[in-house]
Amino acid sequence: MRELLTEIWTSVRRNKLRTVLTGFSVAWGIFMLVILLGSGNGLKNGVMANFGDYAINSIDLYGGRTSKPFAGYEKGRRIRMRNSDLDMLTGEFPEIREIAANMWLSQKTASYGNRFMKTGLRACLPKVARIEGIKLASGRFINEMDIERRRKVIVIDEAMQRVLFDGRNPLGKKLRLGDTLATSVFTVVGVGKGDADRPTAYCYMPLTTGQLIYKQNDPEVNNALFTIEGIDTDAEMQEFEKRILARLAQEHRFDPTDESAIWLENSMEMYKNMAVVFGGINFFVWIIGLGTLLAGIVGVSNIMLVTVTERTAEFGIRKALGARPSSIVRLILTESVLITALFGYIGMVLGVAVMEVVNYIIRQMPPDDSGYGQTTIFLDPTLDLSVAVSATIVLVIAGLVAGYIPARRAARLKTIDALRYNK
Repeated sequence: MRELLTEIWTSVRRNKLRTVLTGFSVAWGIFMLVILLGSGNGLKNGVMANFGDYAINSIDLYGGRTSKPFAGYEKGRRIRMRNSDLDMLTGEFPEIREIAANMWLSQKTASYGNRFMKTGLRACLPKVARIEGIKLASGRFINEMDIERRRKVIVIDEAMQRVLFDGRNPLGKKLRLGDTLATSVFTVVGVGKGDADRPTAYCYMPLTTGQLIYKQNDPEVNNALFTIEGIDTDAEMQEFEKRILARLAQEHRFDPTDESAIWLENSMEMYKNMAVVFGGINFFVWIIGLGTLLAGIVGVSNIMLVTVTERTAEFGIRKALGARPSSIVRLILTESVLITALFGYIGMVLGVAVMEVVNYIIRQMPPDDSGYGQTTIFLDPTLDLSVAVSATIVLVIAGLVAGYIPARRAARLKTIDALRYNK
């Protein structure tokens, strides 16, 4: 084996350019496959991460503006959803499992002692946490008793904990919201998970409390969100959505065909559509990647054919000295496998390294967060290492096949014909 490797090394040193060209075609094919697949995964992970732990079997309803006149009402009328709509939805639609609502309030100044900061404020119902996938670092979220008694409790985030409480435990502490003329005091009952270094902050309070203090007890909500069950087909979903909109049209007196009166966001449909889109993207990336890999295979095949052709006379000399045809085939195949394996590994390592660097840079970038949730389109552009290893193995096998065909032909030549091959 040692002698065999010595011969291969001698051949490689004697034909450096040929070896480099062969190796480059192999490494480039693997490298591009890893980059393409990693980029596809990064795009998919980034978009899908926006769903987070958000319930994918949920529907959001937002009040919009009418675009059609109806029953004496002019177009352009604002549709405002109310607490009564929540009762109507849960009472009349058995498909609805859990329901919640939000009311977004204007930014307030939050203060504790001599520390203060601006914060976004959301008044909501308890099941918002479960539907939207809100996670807590400590304490609890808003509960039903808070809603019933209109308690002045608040759930802050880790950014507020860092700034207002210097990272210390804020549970049970009194926090002020508002300016000097209109300040309300709330008790901190929980801390939501998030980026503690985020420049913006956000907090939650009971919906009834927010309506009482900041909306003069107006029962308006900005959106209603609920999870559904028992709907299995697209046709059933479309029929359910039509019933929902028709009932709200009856309640708020707008044209049932007016699509701008109520904005409906179906997370289940969005998730399905995203899955289809990324299935297509993944298929396209694989086609491109395999095409690049095929180009590497063709390159290896061509160069191995040239290599064997150039060394035919050498093989004739080996046969004249007593070498068996099998030893010639073994020499060529071993050289082909070693070159493809080595440079395939180099391409794989470089591709994975580039993806890891990109992933590191992305994670170091400050989050794009306006207080309503972080949005990203590219995240964790890595791939299963087994894919890169499998691609490398494919190239090694291709190198084996590419080397075997011309090697077998050269080994079958008569010694005299091989000696005169290049003359």
